[in-house]
Amino acid sequence: MNNTHDPIKFLEGKRVYVRPIEKEDLDWFYHKALWENEGRRLTGTQAVFSRSGLQNWFENAVEDSGRIDLIICLQKNDQPIGEMAMLDINHINRNAIVRISIFEKDYWGNGYGTEALSLLIEFGFEIYNLHRIGLDVFSFNKRGIKAYEKLGFKQEGIIRDELFYNGQYHDSILMGVLKDEFIKVDN
Repeated sequence: MNNTHDPIKFLEGKRVYVRPIEKEDLDWFYHKALWENEGRRLTGTQAVFSRSGLQNWFENAVEDSGRIDLIICLQKNDQPIGEMAMLDINHINRNAIVRISIFEKDYWGNGYGTEALSLLIEFGFEIYNLHRIGLDVFSFNKRGIKAYEKLGFKQEGIIRDELFYNGQYHDSILMGVLKDEFIKVDN
């Protein structure tokens, strides 16, 4: 018999698992993700979000078959620490875009995001039969760039001065990984 309180573990690693974002996550998401200053800077977020706007985003996202939105949780205690998504899933051309953000600063720089993203990329290549997965990262996000390179991502281009944040322009680095370049991370 299933216990309805057990979390859904869509993809599982050694230290993290990912599960679908649920309506119950919106309060945590609103307070942790959307207003934390360093997380906003790393993602280039400048928008002002309302609770009703977040609710509308959630309702639209769950209906969009071209995306998967996930919460990253710790295996040891089910604590949510971040979120990630696979977007613009194109089954004809076999490609997609990913994004990730770890909101809990205590877990930055410890490989949790790399492990979670490795799970999602493996899913994209092995289950969705994708050939290429891309992302963009701002040039000042050295920790993110290092994590993406660890997974096999390569720089494919630069969009100069793409982001104007805190009075300065920043480049956006386009990165991609092909299926045969992917390096699975087991933490």
